[in-house]
Amino acid sequence: MRPTMSAPWLMLVASLLFAVMGVCVKWASAVYGAGEIVFYRSLVGALFIFVLSRSRGTSLATRVPAMHFWRSTSGVISLMLWFYAIGGLPLATAMTLNYMSSVWMAVFLIGGGVLVGTARVDGRLVAAVLSGFSGVALVLRPTIDQQQLWFGLAGLFSGMLAALAYLQVTALGRAGEPAERIVFYFCLGGLAAGAASMAWRGTTAHTTRGAGLLLVIGLLATLAQMMMTRAYRIGRTLVNACLQYLGIVFAFAFGALLFDDPVTLSALAGMMLIVAAGLTATLLRTRQQPEDLDTRSPPNET
Repeated sequence: MRPTMSAPWLMLVASLLFAVMGVCVKWASAVYGAGEIVFYRSLVGALFIFVLSRSRGTSLATRVPAMHFWRSTSGVISLMLWFYAIGGLPLATAMTLNYMSSVWMAVFLIGGGVLVGTARVDGRLVAAVLSGFSGVALVLRPTIDQQQLWFGLAGLFSGMLAALAYLQVTALGRAGEPAERIVFYFCLGGLAAGAASMAWRGTTAHTTRGAGLLLVIGLLATLAQMMMTRAYRIGRTLVNACLQYLGIVFAFAFGALLFDDPVTLSALAGMMLIVAAGLTATLLRTRQQPEDLDTRSPPNET
């Protein structure tokens, strides 16, 4: 896939596709477990990347299998937790908690500086982190009242693990691994984890609607991944980050229109705090390091 769209349009469309994927995951969650959805999403993605790589003549062999293993482990667990959260939370809430990854990265940056003792802790970064977690408290307040705490915690931890995936994707980029190869091994990890989940919990009989949803989830996720990867490679990090948060807006609209998700001032205020904290953390990190292809690489969904 070699899109001719500019980076902002690529990011805009990718954010919309991820939101539509979230809608399909929520529908599919009424029938399938999170592990099953991850398995079929990964199967479609692996086949897509395999065909794409063959057509481009790109090798999928890697010299750093251990790095792919750890990236896939954190990314796949994050994906499973996110799909689980989507099944039990308002769509926009689940999307917002997963987008906490930028705030979690700031937490890791602050923690690393404190442990090593060589980096000055930026007070603005600390403020961004505190604002982000304040937003989480506001977003989850209605969730806890509805006895959906476990779904909320799953969404929160999915964002934390997605932040780890960001760091590992960056390391893989520096090791010379192309985006297609990173996504391919992530999909293989999803296949393995999904198969293990299905062996443990059993499988669900397919219907035409269910199979169609699984196929659409895989296609949307893979296409959005590739478009987002391209956008980060050719565009500006901060602009891409701003447009990526439109996924929350799309999810909010879909949730209200399709699932009658409740609209509360508390949740809206929390979402805005998380978005502001994430953008602030992204801006501060971008200023602290040169903007090259490695640091622009997105987490490829998780």
